[in-house]
Amino acid sequence: MAQRERAGTGAGFSRRAALVGGAAAAVTAALAGNARAEDRTPRAPGRGGRGLCDLTHPLTTGLPMFDPSEAPTRSTAATIEQDGYYLQEWRLFEHTGTHVDAPGHFTAGGRLAPELRIEELVTPAVVVDISGRAADEPDTVVTIDDVRAHEQRHGRIPDDAAVLMNSGWGTRFADPQAYRGADPAGTLHFPGFGADTCEWLLEHRRIRSLGVDTLSIDPGVSTTFDTHLLLTGADRYGLENLAHLDAVPPTGATIVVGLIPFEEGSGGPARVLASW
Repeated sequence: MAQRERAGTGAGFSRRAALVGGAAAAVTAALAGNARAEDRTPRAPGRGGRGLCDLTHPLTTGLPMFDPSEAPTRSTAATIEQDGYYLQEWRLFEHTGTHVDAPGHFTAGGRLAPELRIEELVTPAVVVDISGRAADEPDTVVTIDDVRAHEQRHGRIPDDAAVLMNSGWGTRFADPQAYRGADPAGTLHFPGFGADTCEWLLEHRRIRSLGVDTLSIDPGVSTTFDTHLLLTGADRYGLENLAHLDAVPPTGATIVVGLIPFEEGSGGPARVLASW
C-alpha cells in the first residue's frame, strides 16, 4: 500500500502534565516486575489507594478469535542448546487477542496504527458495568440509559475518555466456544455497544475510545458493524478483548495503550495497563 499523508482531526487534546506524568510512572512501575503469568493479574490497591491492573490477555495460540480459522500459530525458530539463543516465530492477524482497532480498520483513508499519538493512547477511563444483565442476555448492548445511570452514580464522563464495557465476558476467555457464543447457524452472541450509544458519547462526551471485554465493540449478532463505522468514522479507536475490567474502578482510572506501530497497520495487539 502506498504511503499516505493524513491531516489530523484538528480537535486538540488537553491533558494536564500531572496526568501524563502519573501515567508514565504507572507504566514504569508496571513494567518493572517480571512478565510471569501471575504478574498479568490485577494488583490490589496499595498504600494511598493506588491500584495497577493489566487489562491484557496473554497471547496464546488457543485464544478466542472472531473467525477461528484466523487463530495465531507459533514455532520455535532457535534454541539455546542449538543456536545459543531462544527465538520463536509467530504468525497472526493484526486483530488478535487484546488489540486496537485503528480508525483505518473500518474507515477508508482513516489513520493507521503509527499515526495514533501518545496523548491519545494515555487517557482517562471509565467502566460501565452491564455484567448483571449480560449474564442473562448475551445480545445486550450498552445503552444511553446505562451511561446516564453510570454518570448519576459516578459523575460525568470526562472528555477524551475511554469508555469501557464490563460485561463479565472475560470470565469466558479460557473457553473460546463460550466466549464466541456461536449458535448452530454460526451467529455469534456476546455484548457490545449500541450504535446510538456510541453516537451519543461521541457528540456529548467527545470520547477518545470505546473498549470491551468481548471480541467486538459491536454486539456479536451485528452484521453491519454500525458501532465500528461510527467510531472509526469519527477518527477514534476501539479496544477489544480487554481483561480484568471488573478490577478497575468505575471512574478515576487512567489507561495506557501500548500499541505496536505496525507499518500501515489497521491496529494490532497491545499491552493495555490501568492505574488509579
